[in-house]
Amino acid sequence: MDTFTLITCAIGLSMDAFAVAICKGLALKKINFKKQAFVGLWFGGFQALMPLLGYLLGINFRDYITSIDHWIAFILLGFIGLNMIKESLDKDECEECEDASLSFRSMLILAIATSIDALAVGITFAFLDVNIVTAVSSIGIITFVLSAIGVKIGHVFGSRLKSKAELAGGIVLILLGIKILLEHLGIF
Repeated sequence: MDTFTLITCAIGLSMDAFAVAICKGLALKKINFKKQAFVGLWFGGFQALMPLLGYLLGINFRDYITSIDHWIAFILLGFIGLNMIKESLDKDECEECEDASLSFRSMLILAIATSIDALAVGITFAFLDVNIVTAVSSIGIITFVLSAIGVKIGHVFGSRLKSKAELAGGIVLILLGIKILLEHLGIF
């Protein structure tokens, strides 16, 4: 996987965490860099951990499904992308926008919830030519930065950008899935 594709994938995966970070920023009465970094560390850490776990799971099956790995990547990324788009169009206001808690339990639940899609992407990494250390580092760092910025944006601008971030992330993941499929079919 080339650097541009990896960074694009990392940005797409980080959009769920970015959207929730915006909600956290909206709910918090006061923010500072410490709170921004705290949210960023939770989301960035889990966004890095989950694809690593997915990769370790997927590597066990790589030899059995090499001939269809591009279809698996396409289907998983497409499914995750469509789900993100669906969530972006959901008019219900997120619970995170009402919850200002940065407690261990609250952040753990949110970090897991926003990184489940990264687990599935990690499985696809096992079938592709990916340096997993570079991939999980990129995903973690980009998610950390965007989440910390998201807290500030949410505090200043409110939740207007939340659904747009999820929509953009979903579109990016679908396009990456299509790119992987077309490359393996020799069309692109």
